[in-house]
Amino acid sequence: MATSPTPTKASHTGAPGQADASAQDGLKAGLKNRHLSMIAIGGVIGAGLFVGSSSGIAAAGPGILISYALVGAMVVFVMRMLGEMAAANPTSGSFSAYADRALGRWAGFSIGWLYWFFWVVVLAVEATAGAKILEGWIPAVPQWAWALIVMVLLTVTNLGSVSSYGEFEFWFAGIKVVAIGAFVVIGLLAVFGVLPGAHSDTAGISNLTSHGGFLPNGPGAILTGVLMVVFSFMGSEIVTLAAGESEDPRRAVTKATNSVIWRIGVFYLGSIFVVVSLLPWNSKEIADKGSYVAALDSIGIPHAGQIMNVIVLTAVLSCLNSGLYTASRMAFSLGQRGDAPRAFSRVSKNGVPRIAILGSVVFGFVSVVFNYVWPDTVFKFLLNSSGAIALFVWLVICVTQLKMRGIILREMPEKLVVRMWLFPYLTWATIGMITFVLGYMLYDGGDNREQVLLSTLLGVIVVGVGIVLDRRRRAVKAAAGQ
Repeated sequence: MATSPTPTKASHTGAPGQADASAQDGLKAGLKNRHLSMIAIGGVIGAGLFVGSSSGIAAAGPGILISYALVGAMVVFVMRMLGEMAAANPTSGSFSAYADRALGRWAGFSIGWLYWFFWVVVLAVEATAGAKILEGWIPAVPQWAWALIVMVLLTVTNLGSVSSYGEFEFWFAGIKVVAIGAFVVIGLLAVFGVLPGAHSDTAGISNLTSHGGFLPNGPGAILTGVLMVVFSFMGSEIVTLAAGESEDPRRAVTKATNSVIWRIGVFYLGSIFVVVSLLPWNSKEIADKGSYVAALDSIGIPHAGQIMNVIVLTAVLSCLNSGLYTASRMAFSLGQRGDAPRAFSRVSKNGVPRIAILGSVVFGFVSVVFNYVWPDTVFKFLLNSSGAIALFVWLVICVTQLKMRGIILREMPEKLVVRMWLFPYLTWATIGMITFVLGYMLYDGGDNREQVLLSTLLGVIVVGVGIVLDRRRRAVKAAAGQ
């Protein structure tokens, strides 16, 4: 794929007819195939898997496997739809650019800004989580200073070149993948009693049914589990944004889309299966230590807590790295289409949108400050108002794909190299699944209801701004006789 050091004005439509967008918009193909492969594999492994799974197990028991399977299937379908569109037109704006073309400029504007907001709030969450771990190791440095250090470090790497982001993410994701893979293999050997040196009286497949049954808290707990695990899957779509800066974007997207099933199966279902097989679901150790540490302790792995702290820190840094990259590329795409300040679309001689990166990280820094100064008021509002945006993004991807299939078939059928299964029936079924989850969040009450209501309020405001701006542009064009 050819690259250009000088950005040219791109169409706001994000049409599938555009040849490799990164070659036209000034971004450089600095991501190698090994970078994209590891981003695709590691992208579904968030820190939430390591630190949040114990709550899901406590709520649903072994039935949490069904919760993970349901959400995993939903993510597989969404990624298949997104892969269909991204393989036809790899672009840094990804689903925002496709929504722009298929649903209207207001849609691309709205989902692009909501997605940007989601990730800059995540920056603050992950920076604080990483700082807590680092402070535990070196207490002489205060937590706020560690948060500042990790933010500055990853900002510098992103400002250098896209290959810097890719290299850091390659190693971060690699550590996560190796750790989870080793955990699954070692855990399965222990479950079936063939792990040398391991003697656990609690391990066995019988743990799935012998402590109150497979669904000890009833079938309804499966839905509660869904709400607890759904947000740990956010990030699988990052590979479609990064593909536009790769050597062979269509191949990267196709490969990532086709492999998402086994990735979710191994890393999520496989590792959780190991946890609930090694220990009873209601084990005090799972509640006190966390699911993975408790599982490692149960088979006699020394220093399990510190091992998991290193892995969790790696996952946090990976999320920070990818969050900053993703937010900046979305801001860049919005700037290109005239839906954000044009300065966001400028790139350095290395093909890096530095102003978009700095604009994103500034908001992230401010959010970190809010997290320390007003954690229960301002920051909680930011957190809750971004809580359901992941589901909104998936919903927009589904609706967009319904229209984009026809556009691709009409304009360039030869680029329909990835196809959504059972179209349009499975697309509509996925829309129904996501809508049901949002509805159940409202019904469930508490923080879930607050997240949906605040995220919806924010969404309505952003959509309203998008519609007003779109009408204003149309009026200006009409007055100019265009």
